[in-house]
Amino acid sequence: MASITIELPDGTKKEFKKGATGTEIALSIGQRLAKDAVAIKVNNELYDLFRPIEADAKIIILTFDQKEGKAAFWHSTAHVLAQAVLSLFPDAKPTIGPPIDEGFYYDFDVKKPFTHEDLEKIEKKMEDVVKANHSISRAVVSIKEAKKQFKHNKYKLELIDDFAQQSETVSVYSQGDFSDLCRGGHVPTTGRIGAFKLLKTSGAYWRGDQKRESLQRIYGISFPTAKQLKDHLHMLEEAEKRDHRKLGTALDLFSFHEVSPGSPFFHPKGTFIFNTLTNFLRSEYAKRGYQEVITPQVFHKELWETSGHWQHYQQNMFLTTMDNQQASIKPMNCPTHALIFKTNTHSYRELPIRLADFGALHRNEVRGTLGGLFRARKFHQDDAHIFCAEEQIESEIHKLIDFVRFLYQTTFGFQFHVELSTKPESALGSEALWNKAENSLKAALEHAGLKYNVNPGDGAFYGPKIDFHIKDALGRSWQCATIQLDFNQPQRFGLEYDGADGKRHQPVMIHRALFGSLERFIGVLIEHYAGRMPLWLNPNQVVLIPIADRHADYCKEAAMALRDFGLRVDVNDSSETTGKKIREAQVAQYSYILIVGDVELKNKTVNVRTRDEKVHGEKKIDVVGKELVAEINSRK
Repeated sequence: MASITIELPDGTKKEFKKGATGTEIALSIGQRLAKDAVAIKVNNELYDLFRPIEADAKIIILTFDQKEGKAAFWHSTAHVLAQAVLSLFPDAKPTIGPPIDEGFYYDFDVKKPFTHEDLEKIEKKMEDVVKANHSISRAVVSIKEAKKQFKHNKYKLELIDDFAQQSETVSVYSQGDFSDLCRGGHVPTTGRIGAFKLLKTSGAYWRGDQKRESLQRIYGISFPTAKQLKDHLHMLEEAEKRDHRKLGTALDLFSFHEVSPGSPFFHPKGTFIFNTLTNFLRSEYAKRGYQEVITPQVFHKELWETSGHWQHYQQNMFLTTMDNQQASIKPMNCPTHALIFKTNTHSYRELPIRLADFGALHRNEVRGTLGGLFRARKFHQDDAHIFCAEEQIESEIHKLIDFVRFLYQTTFGFQFHVELSTKPESALGSEALWNKAENSLKAALEHAGLKYNVNPGDGAFYGPKIDFHIKDALGRSWQCATIQLDFNQPQRFGLEYDGADGKRHQPVMIHRALFGSLERFIGVLIEHYAGRMPLWLNPNQVVLIPIADRHADYCKEAAMALRDFGLRVDVNDSSETTGKKIREAQVAQYSYILIVGDVELKNKTVNVRTRDEKVHGEKKIDVVGKELVAEINSRK
């Protein structure tokens, strides 16, 4: 019998019979891996564990702990959901049901919206599907056969027509009496889905187009074990309490309005947080050799054609006209910094040149994807572009990694993991340039001693990137900092510098944002701290509370003295009881609550307590001021 060679991730090679499956390969490695496996990658293509492998290949066995393993598991659960819905609502028309960052959804065309009671029934029917432990099978059929099989579902027929533009066949997955168009991969049986929960329903439009049919979307989540599901649901409860949109309103930080969807209005307190973060970065930029620039908002189409955004990013741009020519509001800063670099002649002695920019950016995100500060149309990045010689790449990447560690680990106490994202399908530039860029980033990561996962095909269209994912107080992962290496844009813009050899050379362009979107990072901080911002970031730093009216004037004098230290100080001299004013201060998340009564008035002191109800006792005003300034400077 013919054999094939399978190469494992560690470089080990094994011989198997032609047509071996992922399950067989996993079993040859160990029983535990075979039990945990959910899918397999074969030469970077996602396969089901039961799909035969017909030729030599490099493989990765995927478990639920891996991103693509989760996607296969959640995609399989979406099919269980669709099977349950059709069992209960035979007239429903399934459309699409993809995995998402946290779980899955499936969109249905139904006569009336799903109710809470419907979801309970669907969950019970899903339990029946899982208990039945249906085998999942894959069939490759012709376009004609697929149209015959799905002739009563216009949505599937439309998808089949799309697939026909690229292939003469499509794959169909079946389990029990249910079949669906799908690329895969899937778990081998429905019984592999250990625990699941339907979370909510919402309206949706077919293909996200408001002019198309209205659909009903069901969201869900699933895990291999009931304990994992229980832990996740507990985390969701905590996340609900920490929702930055609710806390942003309660703490009067920001608001949103329908007149400009996806564009936050920062109130004075939210603006304080925003400015504190940018000023902090500016102080670090001064130490690290950055120069700040300010660039325009609207540009003619010509700029975006040169940069490649017009060809590769236009769907995310706000288009307009200027001087009777097509134009766009700026979605990113990189082309503008290339223009600044090109304005003057540069020598190798000047490199690297580091240009930073806090300007507003606008991206035309789909209305249904907007989500508070996490997904906005108007935002600011702590953006910078570094122009350097090729031999300076590794040194600059090391400096950026050091900067990331200082910000995330030293300043905020976040831990992070790293991903290297490689060339996407739609990309600028030659294969040679991409290989050079990817190899440069790999070398820098390895020399810095950072472990990393490879995220194939997820690079920017102009170059590969390193992404840093931080973990918050609830254990959730957030992609924030990014470092992108670009040989293409310097070439497209004709950027040059005078080399030591007297010849003209093309610089390399490093794109980097460390917080990423400042708005999004503020949202992450609000949820991480549950609104209890550390003193240096807290717009509500100190409040003075007089016990009686006769103490109010002294409170105002004390407030002025503390403001001279640069502190944000308020006085609550309302007619409410002292106890109620203290509770209000705690709800408003004032870091320090200073009480003034007869003793404090006589001694020219304040009685210090914190929002967590710890009492620090009587202190002089100047002592309080110095202690709080020291705490702010330490950024604890």
